[in-house]
Amino acid sequence: DINLNSPNKGLLSDAMTDVPVDSAASARTSVPEGLTLAEEEELRSELAKVEEEIGTLRQVLAAKERHCGELKRKLGLTPLDGLKQNLSKSWHDVQVSNAYVKTSEKLGEWNDKVTQSDFYKKTQETLSQAGQKTSQALSNVGSVISRKLGDMSSYSIRHSISMPAMRNSATFKSFEDRVGTIKSRVVGSRENSTDGLHSPSGAGDKPPQDNAPF
Repeated sequence: DINLNSPNKGLLSDAMTDVPVDSAASARTSVPEGLTLAEEEELRSELAKVEEEIGTLRQVLAAKERHCGELKRKLGLTPLDGLKQNLSKSWHDVQVSNAYVKTSEKLGEWNDKVTQSDFYKKTQETLSQAGQKTSQALSNVGSVISRKLGDMSSYSIRHSISMPAMRNSATFKSFEDRVGTIKSRVVGSRENSTDGLHSPSGAGDKPPQDNAPF
């Protein structure tokens, strides 16, 4: 342990600054085991070439991308069109992938098992019967409504036809004659009673009495 309060605390740093440092040795990493110095130099040379090729390819790729953008701009293609193409390509890649194909096959097998099961068949038959019963009930209701409307129409037609015939019948005319006779009698009796009130019998023959004083 280093004691910071020790009077010799500065001697360590002074001693370290006096140690000579070989910059070339520090820059050069240690040779991996199993490689000679010549093999190391050869590998380093090849690494430098590969890195240079990568830089060149990056420049070429950037130039190709710029050229592609210019061609799209001249053709009127927008970034949205490129996105659609990328999505379509990605979806196509998904569809042809092994995972998607296996999943589709598995789902198809499950579908076949479900549709061939007794429970599915019974459920389908029950739903079919319920649908037929509902259709039959609706059809019956429609028939009843149509019949009622037809009866109302026929009754209205018969009523409109029978009224003139009934008015021209002998019974209806006899009934009208009797009503007219009763009405005329009632009106005549009212007129006679009114005349009796205005002019009582013997009132016009007597002279008026002289009530003058003597």
